[in-house]
Amino acid sequence: MDQKISVAILGASGYGGIQLVRLLLEHPAVDITYLGGEGSAGRPYTELYPHLQDRVSLVVEPVDVEAIAQKSKVVFLSLPNGLAMDLAPALLERGCRVLDLSADYRFTNLKTYTLWYNKERQDQDIAAKAVYGLPELYRDRLQGADLVGCPGCYPTASLLALSPLLKQGLIVPETAIIDAKSGTSGGGRQAKVNLLLAEADGSLGAYNVARHRHTPEIEQICSDLAGQPVQVQFTPHLIPMPRGILATVYATLRDPGLVRDDLITIYQAFYRHSPWVKILPSGIYPQTKWACGTNSCYIGIEVDERTGRVIVMSAIDNLLKGQAGQAVQCLNLMMGWPETLGLPQLAFYP
Repeated sequence: MDQKISVAILGASGYGGIQLVRLLLEHPAVDITYLGGEGSAGRPYTELYPHLQDRVSLVVEPVDVEAIAQKSKVVFLSLPNGLAMDLAPALLERGCRVLDLSADYRFTNLKTYTLWYNKERQDQDIAAKAVYGLPELYRDRLQGADLVGCPGCYPTASLLALSPLLKQGLIVPETAIIDAKSGTSGGGRQAKVNLLLAEADGSLGAYNVARHRHTPEIEQICSDLAGQPVQVQFTPHLIPMPRGILATVYATLRDPGLVRDDLITIYQAFYRHSPWVKILPSGIYPQTKWACGTNSCYIGIEVDERTGRVIVMSAIDNLLKGQAGQAVQCLNLMMGWPETLGLPQLAFYP
C-alpha cells in the first residue's frame, strides 16, 4: 500500500482490543496511532500485554475526541455498550470513520435498543446512517460507509447459518431455534465469578435464557431477510474453553422433499462470493478448533427426513469472525481493499 491509514483503538485493554492490535499490527495498510482507555490511561500498553514487547511502544491514552481525530482517520470502538453513542457523533463530525464493536449502532429501531439495553438515545440521525457490519449480507452497503455497527458473536454465527434459509424462503421462519455455545472469552476480561476456572471448568450451562440481548439483533436481520417479522428461540451456553462459538440451528422446511445435498448446493451458491464462509461436504460437521484464530466460519448442514427439519451448524472464533476480525473485514470493504487483507485464514491445529 502506498500510504497507510492511521487507526485508533478505544477499549484497547479488553479482549476485543488486543485482537484488533494483533490483527492491525500485521495489516499492511494501517498504522496504529492511538490506543485509548480510561481505566488503563497512562500505562504503557505492554504493561497490560507483556507479550507485545518490541512490537508496541504506545501508551494507553485517555479518551479525548480532539486528540483521537488529530491522530487517526479510522476509529475502532471496542467499548462497553452505551459509550459509543456518545463518541461516534463527535468523531464523525471531525472526519473520522467509525467501526463500533458494541451494540450501539446495530439497531435500525432505537426503541428496540432502549428496551433491551436500558439507555435512551438522542442520536437518531447518526444511527440511521450506520451499516450493519455483516459483510456476507451487506457487502455493498459497507463499501464507502463512514459508520459501521459490527455484529455480536452469537448473531454472526447464527445469521450465517440461517441467512440462506430465510432469504430463499426455505423454512417456516417462526420455527427457527438457535442453540449456541460460547467460550469464556465472550464474557470479556473483567473478573466475573461465573468465568473463574473453578466455576467454569468441567461444567456446561445455559444463561440468560429467553432474555439474551443478542436476540433482538438476530431477529432484526432475520426479519429483513424474510421480508416479514420473525421471532426466534435463542439459548446461549457457556462452555469451558477460551474461545469459539458453535451455533446449532433447527427449523422446519417448507418443502420436506429437500435433501441435504440440495441445501449444500444452495448454501454454496449463496456464499459463492464470501471467502470467509466454508460450506462443508455432506456428512462433515464443523468444530470450533478449525476456526480458532481465524476469520473463517465453517458451516455443516443436515436434514432430518423423519421430522422434516433442517439442522445447520456454524463454528466461528468469537473474538475474530465474531468480533475484531469481522471489524477488520468491514474496514477492508470500507476502504476498497481486498476483503481478506491482513486477516488470518488457517488455524493452528490441533
